[in-house]
Amino acid sequence: MKLEEENERPCCTSSNSASIDFTNSESDPAEGQVEIMDSTRIRSSGNSLEVHHQDRRRSYETEKHLQMNGNHKQPAPEEKELSRKPLYTKSQWVTLFTLGLINFCEGVIISLQAPFYPAEAEKKGATATEYGLVFGVFELVVFLVSPIFGKYMTKIGTKFILNAGIFITSTCCILFGFLDKVPGRDAFVGLSFAVRIIQAVGEAGYMTASFTIIASAFPDNVATTFAALETCFGLGIIAGPTLGGALYQLGGFTLPFATLGSLLFVAACVTFFILPSPPDHENTECKFSVFDILKIPPVFLATLTTFCGASAIGFVTALLEPHLRQFNLTPVVNGLMFIIGGGVYAAMAPVWGWLCDKVGQTKLFCIAGALSSCIAFTLLGPAPFLPFDTTLWVCIVALVFHGIGSGGEIVCAFLGSLKEAV
Repeated sequence: MKLEEENERPCCTSSNSASIDFTNSESDPAEGQVEIMDSTRIRSSGNSLEVHHQDRRRSYETEKHLQMNGNHKQPAPEEKELSRKPLYTKSQWVTLFTLGLINFCEGVIISLQAPFYPAEAEKKGATATEYGLVFGVFELVVFLVSPIFGKYMTKIGTKFILNAGIFITSTCCILFGFLDKVPGRDAFVGLSFAVRIIQAVGEAGYMTASFTIIASAFPDNVATTFAALETCFGLGIIAGPTLGGALYQLGGFTLPFATLGSLLFVAACVTFFILPSPPDHENTECKFSVFDILKIPPVFLATLTTFCGASAIGFVTALLEPHLRQFNLTPVVNGLMFIIGGGVYAAMAPVWGWLCDKVGQTKLFCIAGALSSCIAFTLLGPAPFLPFDTTLWVCIVALVFHGIGSGGEIVCAFLGSLKEAV
């Protein structure tokens, strides 16, 4: 009994104390109020932290969702414009296509008579010196007249000079095809000189105007654009002798010039209608003469290099066919031999332009091109100190070096002179 009472007492005591505590808490409302406020603050602060955490999680999920759907933060307008800027605009593509077509036709016109004109001139009694000068006077006139066109380009108009040059070149090409009807050696050689000189004036006008258009229409891609147009010119040099030899074998002396001259005339009409008009700065006056420009040493060296490269092309054009007669080749095969140099030139022109754009060492590349041309002429003879005779495969190797060297000299020299002059 005592044990049971003792066991019941603590229970009663604890219950009593609990009741007392409960009573005391009710009797002291301020203390209870403080405890409730403290617990509310803790809960409210916890809720705010939880809400803040939920907001951050929600914003992170929203941003991730937007990124997955492609609605991420847009770059700056300048960066977006630069990243999506095409290589050429629509107007530039039209200009590039038009000039490329004309360059191809010009290459055909310049090179088509190489396989058969020397033989035709010899039938009239002309010497190798005379018909060699007929080829060489073309480049000489271009060299002398081009600065004059450059000086008055803004006054006459770039597009007018371009179209007039193409029309003159095509007309003279057609007229050149009727020279075989002229009796006598003196008249034949004299009229050959006259037609070639006038044709060279047209070629100088076209070339000067096309270079001006390249510099103004493609300010960010001058080297690449010029190399692309030189590729078209090289393709024309490839096609010219082949087409010329085939048409000569098919219909005689007149057919090649009449056919391909008419083709250039049609291309001139296309150019007149679709080529965008370049900006002609009529109020801009040239403050420097040609001689002032040539006083700049890099420009003078580039001019000399271009002169040497053009002279090398003219030399091969005039004398390769007589050199190949010892192999008894047909006119068509002779024309195919001219493809080698022109084909390598067309293939290497973009490479030289790309190297000038990326590396910028135009003088070094001009030297490399000149060395390649030296190797070409050493092998083409061949030089007396070489221990082998003239063979067809040696001529082919020499023409490969000739195409590489001519491309390096002309493309790199032009880009170097343009850079130094500007």
